[in-house]
Amino acid sequence: MKVRHDIQSHLRRYRLLADGLTQQELAEKSGVTRQTIHSIEKGKYSPSVGLALRLAEILGVRVEDLFELGELGKEKDDV
Repeated sequence: MKVRHDIQSHLRRYRLLADGLTQQELAEKSGVTRQTIHSIEKGKYSPSVGLALRLAEILGVRVEDLFELGELGKEKDDV
């Protein structure tokens, strides 16, 4: 069986702790759109490793603090 994972984001919490940055401000600092930040916060988009590292650096936290793996469910192998 394979275990699927979902990346759970704590981005919103750390963004607000960082002097109450808006989504737009964080987007500008990280070089993405506000919609990208919104999608990450809502769990609709998983950032690339590079973007995750940039976000962590901007917010002054570890990537592991921003994102964690959560189990979605298990699938059977068709092999």
